[in-house]
Amino acid sequence: MIDHDRLFKELLSTFFIEFLELFSPDMLTYLERDSLVFLDKEVFTDVTAGDRYEADIVVKAQVAGAETFFLVHLEHQAQVQVEFGQRMFRYFARLHEKYALPIYPIALFSYATPLRPEPDEYRVVFPDKTVLEFRYTTIQLNRLNWRDFVQQPNPIASALMAKMRIAPEDRPRVKLECLRLLATLRLDRARMHLISGFVDTYLRLTALEQQDFQQALQTIIPPEQEDVMEIVTSWMEQGIERGIEQGILREARESLLLVLKVRFGILPMFLEESINALADKSMLTSLLEQAVLADSLITFEHVLTQY
Repeated sequence: MIDHDRLFKELLSTFFIEFLELFSPDMLTYLERDSLVFLDKEVFTDVTAGDRYEADIVVKAQVAGAETFFLVHLEHQAQVQVEFGQRMFRYFARLHEKYALPIYPIALFSYATPLRPEPDEYRVVFPDKTVLEFRYTTIQLNRLNWRDFVQQPNPIASALMAKMRIAPEDRPRVKLECLRLLATLRLDRARMHLISGFVDTYLRLTALEQQDFQQALQTIIPPEQEDVMEIVTSWMEQGIERGIEQGILREARESLLLVLKVRFGILPMFLEESINALADKSMLTSLLEQAVLADSLITFEHVLTQY
């Protein structure tokens, strides 16, 4: 089972400024970037109902050029909740009571359906008076078109495109575009793995889609092909490790064959048979590295004969 909250919290915490650059750029005109402090987990208990609530991300920030501060509350929602607006207001009230600071609330919705727009306010209204009108920013991924983010040089864009509105036939192309954009960002290895793992989790392709992915990969320029393959190989290596540890050697062999097919096209039958006969952890890992480095299929075949 996918732990959506953990995946999103890790992504949004790591790339918080980049998230604001993409979705709340006006805030960055008055936020002191070097002042950010991620507050400890904020847990609120409703004594009367017996419920326990935990805010996702709460950040304390300084107003640029001033000695004043405010909070940014970013809440991720992976499922539809009827009373979500009320919950956002509850968080706002508790945080304001505890810190006595202005609060900028943002809600990020990542579910696939429904497509109807989410409300961005919570109101308490009487026939003769509006007592409360609480508003918050909403970002609903299933109402965003991935094509609008392909040219955004932003790691959050490269990750969240995987959760935007995607036609079924576009899934292989979107995965390729996510990884191509990621490759241009030149992030450190840990952050690269974080985003590529996120994309692979939410855009897991079928065998048929994997073939379409390979064909689409051939349409981009060679330097970009190499960069994308480096990322693909990285999470394939991780998949091989996990697969072998779980005793699932078939997936490890398929990953190795996929790299070879992407790089060199159709493989000889004897080569596929040789790889499908492999059952050694260190050998599969080493051969995957060789599949990426080999300058030709003949070179790889020579390496294989040495094992």
